[in-house]
Amino acid sequence: MSDAIIEASTSGWIAQHRAQYLKDPVAGHLWDSSFAGGPGPLPTLLLTTTGAKSGVASVMPLLYGEFNGGYAIIASKGGAPKHPGWFHNLLARNTATVQVAAQVFAATARVTSGAERAQIWQQMAAMYPPFLQYQEKTDREIPVVLLERIG
Repeated sequence: MSDAIIEASTSGWIAQHRAQYLKDPVAGHLWDSSFAGGPGPLPTLLLTTTGAKSGVASVMPLLYGEFNGGYAIIASKGGAPKHPGWFHNLLARNTATVQVAAQVFAATARVTSGAERAQIWQQMAAMYPPFLQYQEKTDREIPVVLLERIG
């Protein structure tokens, strides 16, 4: 993970959380979501993707929920009109490196749909209610991605 280039455009609390996670994965695993409307400390993972065009690795901390042996993440980008860059990278390459606390592993990514998407969306929105507000802010259906460990 140390070879990954951190996205320069990401600043503020995301950059701080990512830096803490990289320095101390156990402490960085939980993120205090209360300032953003969440219920308090929630689990996060680090997702390292490779740029679809640039080929450059980037690291993004994301909330996650466990689902059927995988890790569910939400491509909300705070309800912005466009998908986050990491989501485009996953679509292009379908694999990523994932870090959950101190565990680092390769994973495939699968965009969920139908009943599976609905079930995961409900689980994630119950964990972090601002996801519902993000969906209301945008015309796009916010993607729900399931990361599944390779091997």
